[in-house]
Amino acid sequence: MKTNKILLGGIAGGVSFFLLGWLIYGILLMDYTTANYNQCAARPMNDMIWWAIILSNLSSGFLLSLVFSWSNTSGLVAGAKVSGIIGFLYALAVDLSVYSMSTAFSNLTAVLVDIIAYTVMSAIAGVMIAWVMGKNLK
Repeated sequence: MKTNKILLGGIAGGVSFFLLGWLIYGILLMDYTTANYNQCAARPMNDMIWWAIILSNLSSGFLLSLVFSWSNTSGLVAGAKVSGIIGFLYALAVDLSVYSMSTAFSNLTAVLVDIIAYTVMSAIAGVMIAWVMGKNLK
C-alpha cells in the first residue's frame, strides 16, 4: 500500500514538474531567461534530450514523494509547505553554486528569479503529490 502511494505520488510529481517547467520556464519566463541566462550552452529546442528531461522531473517527483512518506506529510497545505521548503533549499544550493563557478546566470537577480520560480514549482508539485498520496489507494 505504501509503495503504491510513493509510486503514484512520484509519477504525479514528475508530471507536475514537467508541465510546470514548461509553463513557468518555457512560456512565462522565456523572454526573461533568454535575456538573463547565458545562452551559449543552451540547446536549441529541437536538440533537447527529452528522456533526460523526463527522468529529471520524475526524480524530483520521487524525491518529494519519498520525503512525504518518510515524514508522514499529509494534506495539501503541508505538502505545499514541505515541498516549497525543499525546493527553495535545493534551488538555493544549486543556483548559488552555478552562479559562483560559471557564467550561466548573467546577474544575481536572475539567480533569485530562478530560486523563486523553482520554489513555486516545487510547492505546486507538492500539492499534487500530497493529493495523490492522500487518496484512499487499494
